[in-house]
Amino acid sequence: MEKINNKIGFIGAGYMGYGIAHNLLKKNYSLSVIAHKNRKPIEKLVSQGAKESESLKDIASNDVIIQCVTNTPIAIEIIKNILPYLKQGTLFIDITTHHATGSIEANNLLKSKKVRYIESPVMGGPVQAEEGVLGAIVGADINDISDAKDILMNFCKDVFHFGEIGIGAKTKLISNFLSLGTATFVIETLKAAKYLNIDMQKLIDVARLGSGNSGALNRIADKAIEGDYTGYIFSVNNTLKDLTYINELLKDLPNAEKLSSLTKSFYKEAADQGKGELLISELIKD
Repeated sequence: MEKINNKIGFIGAGYMGYGIAHNLLKKNYSLSVIAHKNRKPIEKLVSQGAKESESLKDIASNDVIIQCVTNTPIAIEIIKNILPYLKQGTLFIDITTHHATGSIEANNLLKSKKVRYIESPVMGGPVQAEEGVLGAIVGADINDISDAKDILMNFCKDVFHFGEIGIGAKTKLISNFLSLGTATFVIETLKAAKYLNIDMQKLIDVARLGSGNSGALNRIADKAIEGDYTGYIFSVNNTLKDLTYINELLKDLPNAEKLSSLTKSFYKEAADQGKGELLISELIKD
């Protein structure tokens, strides 16, 4: 049965967006999607019952808009293009990982049409998105939380409201500072083990008994031992983007700024070498 007043327009059904949209369809929401540069996820969603929209004007006719795109400039451009068609009271949920003030800029644009904006970057990757166990980091007006949570809990394990719009973007970046920093240490540790001819399986077993154990280790290591370096589904280009935003955010904290700058430099070098589309765990085999 279709949920009344919950027609959703979805922008950005890529790596992450596909799993989110898939779960909304499973929960019987009426879902409209718009063409993405990669048509495969769009075609899969249409086969599951989604409608493919021809334009942002068509997407804007829905009660809820979900945007899950790569960065702040793309998100802002889409908002500017869809803005003339949006209805007052529309709930606009933005999954994009923004730079520190990107969500504030997005909200300022949408306020002109009295659209309710929710910044909700998520923790987890494409696997967690498809399993419906992401963690939502929300910045929003308290009056909009209930409606947003009704949507978010269809693809999230939990929803964490950190405060007003703007704090969600900063929280997501700080969380990514930890997760991407840890993943980078795992990648460089496994590269060093290969170089030094250390038994990787035994090293991982030892690490799991101590403080070296982590979600990043578990996502990357077992596959890497088998020669599969696709354990961490996050590209070099996306990592470089996030670390650029993180580095800007931490500019007044000298030690954190140095750490983020050094980590960012690894991925800048990889991108400059033409490896931007690789997953970061694929850098282990280089």
